[in-house]
Amino acid sequence: MATEPTLINSVVRALTLLELVADEGRPVAAKRLARLAGLPLPTTYHLLRTLVHQGYLVRTDEGYVVGDLPGHLARASQGSTHSQRVRAVLRTLHQDLDAATYLAVLVDGEVELVDIVDSPSAPRTDLWVGLHDAAHATALGKAIIGSLPDVERHAYLLRHPMVDLTRHTKTRVRALLAELDEHSGVVVDDQEYAIGTACVAVRLPSRHVTGAVAVSVPSGEVHRVLDQVRSLRRAAHVIGVAYGVEGGDVSPITM
Repeated sequence: MATEPTLINSVVRALTLLELVADEGRPVAAKRLARLAGLPLPTTYHLLRTLVHQGYLVRTDEGYVVGDLPGHLARASQGSTHSQRVRAVLRTLHQDLDAATYLAVLVDGEVELVDIVDSPSAPRTDLWVGLHDAAHATALGKAIIGSLPDVERHAYLLRHPMVDLTRHTKTRVRALLAELDEHSGVVVDDQEYAIGTACVAVRLPSRHVTGAVAVSVPSGEVHRVLDQVRSLRRAAHVIGVAYGVEGGDVSPITM
């Protein structure tokens, strides 16, 4: 026979008052709350004082209303759910292509890495140079730069010198712009960032965030990924829709 959980009565009563205030949708007097909750008035006042002190309720001249904290907690929960959904898409892509998967977005004019999913059989690329300094040499960065309007694209490249990372890295602005103008939504970095590694990226089809999804594989496997690029496009579409519908946190990860 299952045992009943141990409940803290004062917590239950406080939550009951919070729910009653939320249900009313307008300021509610303490006496009315005491009557609705079936509580003694002194107990109701003590609980209301605590809820106000903690930010769950606000006391006004007309009565009590819901404070800022419940809304903040709800938004935080939505952001967490959003991150979990995005990560689930990256994990599925990782499994489908047997490749490390990445999500990056543009934040305050900088390309930021948001998430990575990898495994021992498909490890991530050694990110020895950050995307701030190496976006021009990565498929992720190039997909994002290519998504920008011409003026912003040129401004970004003026702010970020195209340093030489490998013998395959493009270091001339004109050559990179020509590549970005030619690609059809799929961008490739074949040993431009790291010798022996290739990366394929697709930008997010979203008006709410400028970003891209990518996978990395050994250089010799890049054609295998291109043959399955539909999976990459699907992941980018789902994540782009998620950002458009739900918003969500795009905080960079800590490497």
